[in-house]
Amino acid sequence: MTQLLENIKVVEVAIYGFVPSAAAALADWGAAVVKVEHPETGDPVHGLSAYGVNPGDGGVTALWEVFNRGKRSVGINIGTPEGLELLMQMVDEADVFLTNFMGSARRRLGIDVDAVMARNPRIIYGRGTGHGPVGPDAEKGGFDAVSYWSRPGASIAAISPGGEWPVMMPSPAFGDLQAGLHLAGGIVAALYQREKTGAGSVVDVSLLGSGLWAMQGSIAGCYVKNSSSLEQLDRLRPPNPMANIYRTKDRQYFVLGMLESDKYWEQFCAVFGRQDLAKDPQFIDSRQRAKNNAACVTALDSIFEQMTLAQVREILDTQEGQWAVIAAPGDSVHDQQALDNNYIQFVDYPNGARLPLVPLPTRLNGEEIKLRPAPAHAEHTDEVLTAIGKTSDELIELKIAGVIS
Repeated sequence: MTQLLENIKVVEVAIYGFVPSAAAALADWGAAVVKVEHPETGDPVHGLSAYGVNPGDGGVTALWEVFNRGKRSVGINIGTPEGLELLMQMVDEADVFLTNFMGSARRRLGIDVDAVMARNPRIIYGRGTGHGPVGPDAEKGGFDAVSYWSRPGASIAAISPGGEWPVMMPSPAFGDLQAGLHLAGGIVAALYQREKTGAGSVVDVSLLGSGLWAMQGSIAGCYVKNSSSLEQLDRLRPPNPMANIYRTKDRQYFVLGMLESDKYWEQFCAVFGRQDLAKDPQFIDSRQRAKNNAACVTALDSIFEQMTLAQVREILDTQEGQWAVIAAPGDSVHDQQALDNNYIQFVDYPNGARLPLVPLPTRLNGEEIKLRPAPAHAEHTDEVLTAIGKTSDELIELKIAGVIS
């Protein structure tokens, strides 16, 4: 089966997670992605520790693989005239150019929009920024913990009732990966537009814009309530006890998500042998359960606290309402539903290491995505530059001059 972006050539000049993750998504769809790194230092992610995970743990550098699987890497010092010309020769043949370098660096290096599109007017120029291309913070750097998570309000909104401190991001690159997917989608839309018009275009995505997109339900709600933040739900007094978190005897957590609670309440009570609750005037319908929510939660707690998760799971699976075990991130590699749908894929490495990675979640016609390892730093320099016409002698001269590695 032909992949969506087969024969699309992508040149990436980017570091860390946001824009590289967009390029990884394009690679998942079949694009040929070449990552341009500094010949000596490379992308800082090579040496980045995050959340207690260090480069090389388990035989792989986890974040490097997450952001760069399926690409080729070339080492070019684009800060030299010779290196910039090599890059531009790659641009000549490319369909997409991706960067998250700040505006001042793009202009200094000669890779800003005007320079790249003057070289190839049909190219799609994808630009990832912290806060957008215009405005007082356009030239201000950003990371996802700052620009995606904190500034749009997610950090405040995640505070539990009675909590004192805003909450830090729940995962490394949490916002980078979301914003990267937005950028990848914009690139595909721009490629479609080019098919109709023949012209290239500029695609802009920012961490701030992506964070605001994620928080727009709260933003709109705060506006109509004239408040700075929506009330965080209290587990002991939820508006709907059938959409709430509970705990079992073996101290495992699960969540009920039965938004149409009247549709499921009677059957739910029956499978647990508590028809008395279904008939209790305090809980007879969603309005009464909301009015008497604390009593309803207490009644449900008394059921679940006498049962193990295995017992609760067996019973809940016999009724129609929505629910799920609350899993830790590491548990996902054992989730049979995720594995059967190829939402998690194990990638094997020559040194015997294995790493679970998550392919692009969007599938076309059931097409399977086969992930490939990320490249070593500058692994494909000779291969890529030979393909644009450089001879062996020219490559040697460029290496001696420190232009490439």
